[in-house]
Amino acid sequence: MKWLRWLLLLIALLLVLALGWVLFGGGSRPTPQAASKVAATALRDPVLIAKGEYLATIGDCAGCHTAQGGARYAGGRALPTPFGDIPVPNITPDRETGLGDWSFEDFWQALHSGKGRHGELLYPAFSYTSYTKVSHDDALAIFAYLQSLAPVHQPAVAPALAFPYSVRNSLKAWRTLYFREGEFKPDPAQSAEWNRGAYLVQGLGHCNECHAARDSLGGTPQDVHLTGGQIPMQNWYAPDLSTRKNGGLEGWSAQDIVDLLKTGQSARGTAFGPMATVVSDSTQHMSDADLRAIATYLQSLPPRTPLAEPSSPFDTRALTEQGGKVYAKHCAECHGKRGEGVAGVYPPLDGNSSVTEPTGINATRMVLLGGFAPVTAANQRPYSMPPFAQQLSDGEVAAVVTYIRRTWSNQASIVRAEGVSKYRHTPVE
Repeated sequence: MKWLRWLLLLIALLLVLALGWVLFGGGSRPTPQAASKVAATALRDPVLIAKGEYLATIGDCAGCHTAQGGARYAGGRALPTPFGDIPVPNITPDRETGLGDWSFEDFWQALHSGKGRHGELLYPAFSYTSYTKVSHDDALAIFAYLQSLAPVHQPAVAPALAFPYSVRNSLKAWRTLYFREGEFKPDPAQSAEWNRGAYLVQGLGHCNECHAARDSLGGTPQDVHLTGGQIPMQNWYAPDLSTRKNGGLEGWSAQDIVDLLKTGQSARGTAFGPMATVVSDSTQHMSDADLRAIATYLQSLPPRTPLAEPSSPFDTRALTEQGGKVYAKHCAECHGKRGEGVAGVYPPLDGNSSVTEPTGINATRMVLLGGFAPVTAANQRPYSMPPFAQQLSDGEVAAVVTYIRRTWSNQASIVRAEGVSKYRHTPVE
């Protein structure tokens, strides 16, 4: 059955590739230059460099382009994907292994069109599906900042992609399905603050790359926007970001969003897992105006259709009652009898999007492995969550997670014991 599934997937990919070949031709089309060549002196403007440093930070460029323990922005690592490992390039100005010989036009082509210096198609592990919306002026500032860094000699890691994904021409088909090139266009019907938030979320912040589900080809359909999804290879669920009815952040205020992005904590929850790293390395450094703009935009996302709970042959009441006993013994002291938490110390569980997300992965991982909230300037000594993998059985973990997902105002689906064991030894990011 596994071979059959891969065969069908390969056939579908080849059919789409053929369609892309017909529509777009066999060769690489030249990308229009963004502007006349930028003078080297312009790239040394301190104001432009400072702007670029801010933009590179809020775009979290270092998050991917820095190996653990390695030089910042020097690459030296590979991103794991369901299709194989993809090398992350060195983007310091080293002439041999980095961007030292790149022009701004080369950089713009990569960011805006998803094409390398020589016109090769880039793998979408580089989020050009979002970065295409970045403005020309912001791209220029980012490039000026990267060119101002000390060059680091760091050869790229070898790729390890399975066939047919190792064939770059197959990306033509992928791009036909999932990529729409073009800068962000402000909506004249919306405020300047809303448009700034939309630009940051859709473009530089590339939020949809995690907060939307991907299909079997690793793409996200154009009409799927911030509706939540499991992050590939990381075993975390990035929640739906709508604050309206049935949204993942239902009931969150603009201040709740600002607080979480600035400090890692809010009255409605705490950032853990990959989001904790994003807050620590990126969003805590955003200006208050940009944080408010993001909150304004997220609060405009539409209501969501409620998810239908799958039928279960299990006795949900008995599972929940067992979970209540585990909760009273191990959890209530910190999180409260009503799941209210302690403001600024222990996050609430009632109405917490990480608790109620559709899969139960986040809560299960936290109970098993614990987790660490981000260290930020506004919260320099956050409390961590201790692991309970050694104290609780799979059945007890399933019961307590089910309890917190179905108690108070929470109405999420149950978690079964057989779904717990695979997360016992997953590393905590």
